Amino acid sequence: MTTKFTSADVQYYANFARIAVTEEEAEMYAEQLAELIEFANVLQEADTEGVAPMTHPLQIYNVLREDVPADILNREEMLSSVKEHEAGMIKVPNILS
Repeated sequence: MTTKFTSADVQYYANFARIAVTEEEAEMYAEQLAELIEFANVLQEADTEGVAPMTHPLQIYNVLREDVPADILNREEMLSSVKEHEAGMIKVPNILS
């Protein structure tokens, strides 16, 4: 099945999408769209029986470590490096009035 796009088709969809297209561009895009649809039709003919659907062309594995809470910094040590602190918390400037 061959699909034919005309420059009028391209102009119609370009107008619909509010994209300015010259007549020369419309002719070029019409040819390219027809080739793209023809290629999609060829792909439709591929035998995919027994092929499992994929979400990504490469196997991706989660290489991140398990998220386990741990004490990596002593609170007193951390508070000793800040300018102002109160009741074990860092004081920051008020940004809301």
